[in-house]
Amino acid sequence: MPGWLTALIVVGGILLAVTVYDLLQRDHTILRNFPVIGHFRYLLEAIGPELRQYIVTNNEEERPFNRAKRRWIYASAKRENPLFGFGTDQDPDRAGFLIIKHSSFPYSKEIHPAAPVPCAKVLGGWRDRPGKFRPSSIVNISGMSFGSLSGPAVEAMNKGAALAGCLHNTGEGGISDYHRHGGELVYQIGTGYFGCRHSDGTFSPDALFASLENTPVRAIELKLSQGAKPGLGGLLPGIKVTPEIARARGVPVGKSVKSPNAHNSFHDVDGLIDFVEELADLTGLPVGMKSAVGMEAFWNQLARRMAERGEGPDFITVDGGEGGTGAGPLVFTDHVALPFRRAFARVYMAFAANEMHHHVVFVGSGKLGFGHAALAAMCLGADLISVGREAMLAVGCVQAQRCHTDRCPTGVTTHKRRLTRGLDPDVKAVRCANYIVSLRTELLQLAHACGRAHPAQVETDALELLAKNPSGKMSLHQHYCYPFGLKRFSENDWRAVGGLCDEAEAALPSQPTA
Repeated sequence: MPGWLTALIVVGGILLAVTVYDLLQRDHTILRNFPVIGHFRYLLEAIGPELRQYIVTNNEEERPFNRAKRRWIYASAKRENPLFGFGTDQDPDRAGFLIIKHSSFPYSKEIHPAAPVPCAKVLGGWRDRPGKFRPSSIVNISGMSFGSLSGPAVEAMNKGAALAGCLHNTGEGGISDYHRHGGELVYQIGTGYFGCRHSDGTFSPDALFASLENTPVRAIELKLSQGAKPGLGGLLPGIKVTPEIARARGVPVGKSVKSPNAHNSFHDVDGLIDFVEELADLTGLPVGMKSAVGMEAFWNQLARRMAERGEGPDFITVDGGEGGTGAGPLVFTDHVALPFRRAFARVYMAFAANEMHHHVVFVGSGKLGFGHAALAAMCLGADLISVGREAMLAVGCVQAQRCHTDRCPTGVTTHKRRLTRGLDPDVKAVRCANYIVSLRTELLQLAHACGRAHPAQVETDALELLAKNPSGKMSLHQHYCYPFGLKRFSENDWRAVGGLCDEAEAALPSQPTA
């Protein structure tokens, strides 16, 4: 036999063996979907530092999530080494750079591997809703609909939420079978009223009860807008309305479905409050709202009317303009709605001015899935953190930015069977949970470094945005015009917060859950 033929047979056998292995393994979606050639992706990733050093970009240049942040998420999700060597590759002395000022006397307590960090406030406590509860995790999964995400991706996140003990927001696409894998839910109602609508697109209490039946829904979130495309509606083409999607949304199979840019159940602030109270009365659950932030007059009026009426949302999710799990026109993603910190500060101060900030639970959303960003949000007044794209990265997203094309290579945002088959929900669920636990743990570590037992106790003056003048100082509360001495909690609540982590840890099993 000629030598070249022998070599060809050997190479062919090796390639066949690699192909079979790639198709059967469950850990790497890219390899299952693209056997053999998928290995080049991991090879290039492995030699990335060398390539970037001489040819391409550095760790901080890519957007929306740079390479360093993606690497931290992947390492945390896979329980690999998340440490970075040889010091920072950022310029920590530049104006506007966030610095966390540690205490000379840190809070000294060993952190449990499962790192329980409950919310400092009771959701629904202000209005004494029958279904009020204290969220067991300050980090939760943000609203991403089945339809925009694939079924296996939603299933992985729901199972991951169950493992991590956090909440999973359904997104506005209704409650699908993929949401029913043990994770507790926040049911989001958008302008299309999917899952709780009449055939003409108006709200249906009967359909709402049918959606909630036998599902672990702990709260309802009324979505006014989102950071990706605030003030803009949407259209789901009929070709994408599969039987599964139709069943979850309560719409006909194969017919295009429009999400208007505004709700038809209310048209002003008092109407919004009335509808929130109607939903709460119907279900007994805490009811909140989600919105990107534009004109400030709305928030001032909402806070004032809630104070005057003693009614309104139990929680408010502020979505930054940098949020982006949904695809949108460039001008909307770039220029409509304020970025998170500016947006949140204006909303929070509107409620503080009306003495309502102690009552409402505030949720932050918009690229907050990293310790420094999440702690800054909490110092500004957020009680909970929602992560969206970071959770997508944890279940396998590689930031291909093909979310709107139905050609996502990792099966996260596509419904093509040949691509979703590579995403194993059981494997990715553990990775999602690992990431959630890692972020919670990092927040707890930062709080301890600042001398506090819980992240909610870290004061805004513990974080500093470096000023242009090297001798100048600009703490977070000064930069966002918070009044001196503003207290996030009543004295009783402040004293209670410190013991929350200890109480939650005492109730944990001896082994971590993820």
